[in-house]
Amino acid sequence: MQRIANLLVKKDDQVLLLKKPRRGWYVAPGGKIESGESIFEAASREFQEETGAKAVKPHLKGVYTMVIRRGEEVVNEWMLFTFLAEDLEGTPYKENREGLLEWHPVEDLNLLPMAEGDRTNLLFAVEQEGTQYGTFTYTEDFQLLDEKIQMSCEGDERNA
Repeated sequence: MQRIANLLVKKDDQVLLLKKPRRGWYVAPGGKIESGESIFEAASREFQEETGAKAVKPHLKGVYTMVIRRGEEVVNEWMLFTFLAEDLEGTPYKENREGLLEWHPVEDLNLLPMAEGDRTNLLFAVEQEGTQYGTFTYTEDFQLLDEKIQMSCEGDERNA
């Protein structure tokens, strides 16, 4: 199973997002965890590689299983570890090989084009305390079929 770590920086009520060219969807900077690397190391390294800046004091906000289904068949599955930092050192690139880097007001997370699981994940990271855990199930074209969320801060569980 593939493991991915991403890192969202929230500073002055804005978040730094990467706009991917293929779909025009927004994501938090991140990528694959390398062999022997911790999730913290991967999130920090990927953020620095993609932005040219260093996140200050990132902390884990979410652990997710992402499932892609074709009918009843699981065709892909990966783990996503999401980190949040409230500051950065350096000036982020405007663009990298992955897409455009843009600052957006936090409230834009409600409307920017992105996978719905990412929306749930990133909104939790910037708006709530604690850590969120969950499973997002999608079709092959990333239509959300199901989400199961557990939150350490409230002991609340939500199924959509």
